[in-house]
Amino acid sequence: MNAHQRQWSEARDELVGIITQLGFPGDFGNEIAKELGSPKAIRRMSSYLRQARPRDVESVVDEMLAIRSEIDSWKNRKKSEEANSRYNDVLRYGLDNEE
Repeated sequence: MNAHQRQWSEARDELVGIITQLGFPGDFGNEIAKELGSPKAIRRMSSYLRQARPRDVESVVDEMLAIRSEIDSWKNRKKSEEANSRYNDVLRYGLDNEE
């Protein structure tokens, strides 16, 4: 198991523990971890759960979707910035000159 897998597994285990403490099934926590994808996002969800202590599934899912949406927006912004940078290079240097 590499370092990233270990971090993901530890973050998932923490999330599942909190989910079960709140009275939800552990499998629900596993699915949320899969949907969030990264240890950082999973830890953010765990922090929300510890602070808000939601009592219904809908609140948990709403927060998971909000976190996922922010991640997707960030990724799209980074892709756009990269595309814009390449476009500016084409304008500056032309199509034949690549640096």
